[in-house]
Amino acid sequence: MKQRTIKSDITLNGIGLHSGEMVHITLSPAPENHGIKFQRIDLEGEPKVDADVNYVVNTKRSTTLQKGDAKVITVEHLLSACVGMRVDNVLVKVDGPEIPILDGSSRYYVEAFERVGYEEQEADVEFFEIEETLSYKDPDTGSELVALASDTFQITSLIDFDSPVLNKQYAKLVDLEHYAEQIAPARTFVFVRELEKLLDENLIKGGDLDNAVVIADKPVGDKELERLKTKLNKPDIKIESEGYLNTTKLHFTNEPARHKLLDVLGDLSLAGCRIKGKLLATKPGHKNNVEFAKIIKKHYREQKRLKGKPKYDPTKEIVMDVNQIKEMLPHRYPFLLVDKIIELSDKHVVGVKNITANENFFQGHFPGNPVFPGVLQMEALAQTGGILALSLQEEQTGWDTYFLKMDHVKFKNKVVPGDTLILKMELISPIRRGLVQMQGTAYVGNKIVSEGELVAQIVKRTHDE
Repeated sequence: MKQRTIKSDITLNGIGLHSGEMVHITLSPAPENHGIKFQRIDLEGEPKVDADVNYVVNTKRSTTLQKGDAKVITVEHLLSACVGMRVDNVLVKVDGPEIPILDGSSRYYVEAFERVGYEEQEADVEFFEIEETLSYKDPDTGSELVALASDTFQITSLIDFDSPVLNKQYAKLVDLEHYAEQIAPARTFVFVRELEKLLDENLIKGGDLDNAVVIADKPVGDKELERLKTKLNKPDIKIESEGYLNTTKLHFTNEPARHKLLDVLGDLSLAGCRIKGKLLATKPGHKNNVEFAKIIKKHYREQKRLKGKPKYDPTKEIVMDVNQIKEMLPHRYPFLLVDKIIELSDKHVVGVKNITANENFFQGHFPGNPVFPGVLQMEALAQTGGILALSLQEEQTGWDTYFLKMDHVKFKNKVVPGDTLILKMELISPIRRGLVQMQGTAYVGNKIVSEGELVAQIVKRTHDE
């Protein structure tokens, strides 16, 4: 699947739900791999903030992003529309602090996308394939989000507000092709019992019967109703017998559950990837959606790294055995930490180190609980990288390699006897004046055990010993 953007600019105007301010937004086409970015054109320097879970600063009744001075409130409905209509790259220019609420759904964004059309781009869409069950549960609210392995995408939301009016509901989307008609028109909702508190907290100042479904799930006295009329500036408010404020006709019998699904899609998009899997959201809310998005992003990044994991088949012919390695490297027992080379090109190399209980350093490194030292993992990577660096020289023997620095080194999992350490080194930049800069990653099975950016210098020996 290829990335896509919109064919031309889209301009929309409306009131911000919480700020109550009139806002103008322009959605503009963006290049591939741009993602969704918001730009505050009303601020000096017109700063931007990415639609990224790392920039979420508030989840009270909506999702707020902020990077520096660029703060944008209520981004979830627009983001949901981008997910539903497969808009991967767009720049959202906004002249205020909040995205307009419009009718409380994502319908107007979808209609605007369909009106201007889409531009397919060259880059592929990045997918996070759910390979193992992921979950997040909030013990205080009972909210739970789960992602299960599946060859296709589908999502189910279940809500339960313990309300006599809003019963337990669920909504399901089995294909994004149905997003426009099944999910996009579902509007946000609020209970009458919440309205006064939200208004007193200086929220939903832009709330209106036109952009939210208001539910009365308990008797409302005349005095309370009069206060609401005053605060909402709606003198004709009344509560219908079924428990919804007048002038509100539901688009679906389960519209609240569908809107929660809409929100989940928007919030989870902040993980920065499309999801291939089955999602189940029980009693979802912005806070828990965002927490789950963080989990997804973490596993997605790990999966992305593992996509570069070398495939090791011990039965296949190798590039170099240990004797050939000794001809190129000056290291010897007990400090030769590469057993064989299985891949070698002009830009990368893959080595193998079999960890045994007979390693000499296990006598003093955690006796009784042997763990392969992290610094020796870096040394093993460096020796593997030395093979690549020297293979690119006209004369491949008679060199020494010296560390200059190590950056961004991380040790993620233990390496113990019995493990097979796969060592991958990739050139970051061409070798100049003997300086070698490489990205190193060490794997055991399907886990990254360590990684780092290594810089070394190869120096020709004046004499062989």
